[in-house]
Amino acid sequence: MDTIRTTALSRRSLLVSSGAFGIAVTFGVFDDALTATAAAPFQANAWVTIDGDGTVTLMSPASEMGQGAMTTLPSMIAEDLDADWSKVRVVQSPDDIKTYGNPLFFGLLITVGSRATPGYYEKLRIVGAQARKVLLANAAESWKVPVEELSTEPGVVVHAKSGRRISYGEIAKSATVPTPVPEATKADLKPLALCRYIGKDIPRVDVPLKVNGTAIYGIDTQLPNMLYASVLHAPVQGEKPATIDDAAAQAVKGVTQITPLPHGVAVIGETVEATMKGKAALKVVWSNASAARTYTTSANIAEEYRKLAADWSQKSVDMVKEGDAASAIAGAAKVISADYFSDHVAHICMEPMSATVVVDGDRVEIWASNQSPTDMKHIGARFGGTTEDKVKVHTPLLGGGFGRRTDGDEVAEAVALAKTLPGRPIKVIWSREDDIQQDMWRPLAAQHVEVGLDASGNIVGWRHRVVAQSYIARAIPPLFEKMGGKDVVSASGGEFRYAVSSHQVDYIRAARGIEVGAWRGVASGYTKFAIETMIDEVAAQKGIDPLALRLDLLKQDQRSITVLKTVAEMAKWGEKRADGHALGLAYSDALNTYTAAVVEASVNQQTGEIRVHHIWAAVNPGIALQPKNVVAQMEGAMIFGLGAALIEQVNLTNGEPKESNFHDYRVTRMSDVPPIEIKVISTEDPPTGIGEAGVPVVGPAIANAVAQLTGKRLRQLPMLPGRVLATLKGTA
Repeated sequence: MDTIRTTALSRRSLLVSSGAFGIAVTFGVFDDALTATAAAPFQANAWVTIDGDGTVTLMSPASEMGQGAMTTLPSMIAEDLDADWSKVRVVQSPDDIKTYGNPLFFGLLITVGSRATPGYYEKLRIVGAQARKVLLANAAESWKVPVEELSTEPGVVVHAKSGRRISYGEIAKSATVPTPVPEATKADLKPLALCRYIGKDIPRVDVPLKVNGTAIYGIDTQLPNMLYASVLHAPVQGEKPATIDDAAAQAVKGVTQITPLPHGVAVIGETVEATMKGKAALKVVWSNASAARTYTTSANIAEEYRKLAADWSQKSVDMVKEGDAASAIAGAAKVISADYFSDHVAHICMEPMSATVVVDGDRVEIWASNQSPTDMKHIGARFGGTTEDKVKVHTPLLGGGFGRRTDGDEVAEAVALAKTLPGRPIKVIWSREDDIQQDMWRPLAAQHVEVGLDASGNIVGWRHRVVAQSYIARAIPPLFEKMGGKDVVSASGGEFRYAVSSHQVDYIRAARGIEVGAWRGVASGYTKFAIETMIDEVAAQKGIDPLALRLDLLKQDQRSITVLKTVAEMAKWGEKRADGHALGLAYSDALNTYTAAVVEASVNQQTGEIRVHHIWAAVNPGIALQPKNVVAQMEGAMIFGLGAALIEQVNLTNGEPKESNFHDYRVTRMSDVPPIEIKVISTEDPPTGIGEAGVPVVGPAIANAVAQLTGKRLRQLPMLPGRVLATLKGTA
């Protein structure tokens, strides 16, 4: 993406827009993914359409990747519209950025960083309130009564004085949008105590489709006269095909075209099987020009990063700067320090990358499971040789996203190939091996933390450095420049609410030829690991309970105190466990969601294998819009965090990833998952994101449990048995 667009929430953005195109869920059933439209007779505004039979069609602007956005966001509109949820139909919004963009994300149409709920919450409630006012105005005009005398019940306008009632569907049959359009503000929103949907559990509209097999994902796209494509990618990022021998591939029945790409060779054919067979038959010599090839192993890069992190003379960028941490530490009675390291981790979306594209003249049409229609428009224009207003993006359900589906490299390939065959749909499908080896992995990172203590063991200064490749520099270069080299993806999470007066976190961008991506929980997955394990070390130095130290450091923050006390009560913190078992605690305020977790774990001191027996967590996301869905998202995020903490890694040798599929890139299996108990603490604070909140607390809680058992501190992610054993033996 080359530019950042900023679109403020305006009165105009709430007005009627016609010609909406989307993918719809009607009473839990998808319409035809390629032809569904919000073609109802009356549009109250750009988000709300009402049919004569009372069906209310609501737009959902966020990509649905399993997080429940297609239910949660429309329910906000339905709440202040006073709609009858049993008559609601949900439609994926068009790719109209100005109308449907997220106010909390530069006005872009993008679903990342757990910002959909907090970003759209107020806007969508106001949208619903405005549509309700439009209906009231029409009823008042029809009945010739003051609008102030009218009220609503779900799907019905009521005039109490006369006893008259009229359904939204009946109003829609003859309704018009008043001039001027009624304004709606925060003052028009329902008090939370009167809400029917917000704070309540309502059935998710996407679940029945996924259960009965009718759910439409990007990879399911079928168009007439479609061709398929498989791509043989360079084994190392940044390399190009130097010579191509495609004779054997051309001879494969069903293969129709071989096309070189900047970083690969595409095989186009009439069937998926033909393209895969043709791909396997290609003989390609690669340029061997990537800087990544100069680094023998991932460990080699990690050691360079470690040296950079520990050398305070190295130039860096401040991420957090409160007080003078360097001076405070220099004058401390005692200083404790530690180095931390975390490997590359793959996204492992259930649905591999795929995209279907038609290029017809200067028009580009894209069907792809994606997290950012904004980015896909840009990619379509760039590789299609046109302008963004000529690009149309369809966003079906996503088979997992986790940040990966913002990049659109598979879309770029599909657009480039479709441009060579005008008017012919081309579907690019990546194999699982492509998906892992061509992933934009979570950054490999090194960290160095120094904490100064006074004579009583109290923290007087905290310095924290993060060294990693930059995501923002690749994905949004103008933002990287504007922020002076800060990276809120690769180096976030170092901020905290602990009462430390001198606190500094800085970042060094260290490019080593491997580009990286945003990954669920972003950098908090490793920065909170460093912070929370160090907090336990400080508690040990001070000789107090780790929970007591956190409660003391957070005593001015009641929401933090509440989640910590709640999870301690859930886990019966302080009670003796079975022999060989111990509890570990971690806290996180990442993404502005208050989370605390306790794990019960054991470690085999002969093999180094860690086993997690139980996880408890308490979370305060402000208003819990759908409490059961909050639990589900926390469970999913914590399982995600469990894999990254114990087993998941991508190892590079001369720039090439060793792992290629589930046989050597192990993910958490059902048998690995312990009992997980979640308590949701809902308040009247504005809602925060929940999809990523469970990731950062799992790793440090496990490491802290191991330290309770062994007295040894684990500082590498993942905590593989060999690494654990080396730490226990003092050879790490």
